[in-house]
Amino acid sequence: MTIEDNIQHLLDKREEAKQGGGEKRIESQHRKGKYTARERIEMLLDEGSFEEFDMFVTHHSTEFGLDRQRYLTDGVVTGHGTIDGRVVYIYAQDFTIFGGSLSETFAQKICKVMDQAMKVGAPVIGINDSGGARIQEGVKSLAGYAEIFQRNIMASGVIPQISAIFGPCAGGAVYSPALTDFILMSKENSYMFVTGPKVAKTVTGEDISTEELGGPDVHGKKSGVAHFIAEDEKEGLLLIRKLLEYLPQNNLEDPPVTECGDPIVRKEDVLNEIIPAEPNQPYDVKDIIHSVVDCNEFLEVQRHYAQNIITGFAKFNGIPVGIVANQPNFLAGVLDINASRKAARFVRFCDAFNIPIVTLVDVPGFLPGSGQEYGGIIIHGAKLLFAYGEATVPKITITLRKSYGGAHDVMGSKQLRGDINYAWPSAEIAVMGPEGAIEILHGKSIKGIEDEEERIEFIKEKEKEYKDKFTNPYEAASYGYIDDVIEPRNTRFRVIRALQALASKKDTNPLKKHSNIPL
Repeated sequence: MTIEDNIQHLLDKREEAKQGGGEKRIESQHRKGKYTARERIEMLLDEGSFEEFDMFVTHHSTEFGLDRQRYLTDGVVTGHGTIDGRVVYIYAQDFTIFGGSLSETFAQKICKVMDQAMKVGAPVIGINDSGGARIQEGVKSLAGYAEIFQRNIMASGVIPQISAIFGPCAGGAVYSPALTDFILMSKENSYMFVTGPKVAKTVTGEDISTEELGGPDVHGKKSGVAHFIAEDEKEGLLLIRKLLEYLPQNNLEDPPVTECGDPIVRKEDVLNEIIPAEPNQPYDVKDIIHSVVDCNEFLEVQRHYAQNIITGFAKFNGIPVGIVANQPNFLAGVLDINASRKAARFVRFCDAFNIPIVTLVDVPGFLPGSGQEYGGIIIHGAKLLFAYGEATVPKITITLRKSYGGAHDVMGSKQLRGDINYAWPSAEIAVMGPEGAIEILHGKSIKGIEDEEERIEFIKEKEKEYKDKFTNPYEAASYGYIDDVIEPRNTRFRVIRALQALASKKDTNPLKKHSNIPL
């Protein structure tokens, strides 16, 4: 063959690889409202930045007629590129080849990308659209999954790992996304479950649809498995690009600081009046978040799950932070099992990747009742406590209104190594609210008063005494548990100043193999 022939042969092979499973299967993918693996990569990465690995890989199996079906890439497209000029590694499962099913060589391609990402310290993005293990390869496909899982585990806390689910993800395939930092699902065509509807019907008799068992609504609202739910694949890919704006390349780097045109000294007068006069009246804490962060931009994580606590990313003067906030608009902002787990995992992620944590507190306590106790609220609440106490990143806590009981300790208190703890004048920091406290402190006296008007007057008097003594920020400030009581409209300025002061913070934990967080 001449040099020209060799080059033409190379170009033909490249074109063959780019065709995946062929035009008919690509058309089928499009009819379902899905993009191909390569189209997804092109939409996600900076234009022209994708460098592909292992385009010419094929499977090596011969059983069950596989020797007569060989496709270049073997069902997964892998490589690296850039997002906003920053290097990322990526793999996208190709449903047009064997339904995106995982083989031994398929797994080896993913492992190679993950190994490279670890060497250079860059995020890994996995786009999942697969029918699961390639049955014809038997135990080799199972071994391939386990090889990927091991790399997910080793990469955890070292490089950011993001999973997008844009099709089926079932059986053992679900555990790689579950081991990553963030899972994104598309409302169109995506689902995740360990065992499907048919198996559920056979084993338990439960008759349930794919959507009801593992669709995006289920994992976005009920299970909390999915961190983001996108309307479609395009929005999902844009969300990934947005998320990476707040994340460092790896655990040895700081998050990227950007130029900010939003004035540091911007005051929000509305914040001076946002807390209702009635202590049990709700308000939306997201209004406060949007008011104080750069350009009112807040990327919420797990928006539809455990809505009594808010988690997400924002920037203060261009500095990325993680925000945790109780939400009085939902269950009065109480901490329960799901809220504790949600916030604990978010705090640990921020700590792993050097992202400062800003906590906004308005918490009446932990949710009481047998359902919570039987479900292990003690252990789950301890997760959040553990996460805050273990975190060494800058921690800024602002108490907005209620901070009662054990929930006060858990939410970034000074005793859990909170660096700067502010309070608004409306803050109420105490063991419990005045009603419960008076019942305990003066219960016998109250019962001994027969006249109802006199009894009501006595309760009011004692509640006022309690409020004057405890339900204000100045008692805590007198012990140094609160560093300053600040005017609400100045919150943005005070947080930015605190972040600047803490930029060089160094804090360490005792030398150990690893902690034993209460799982």
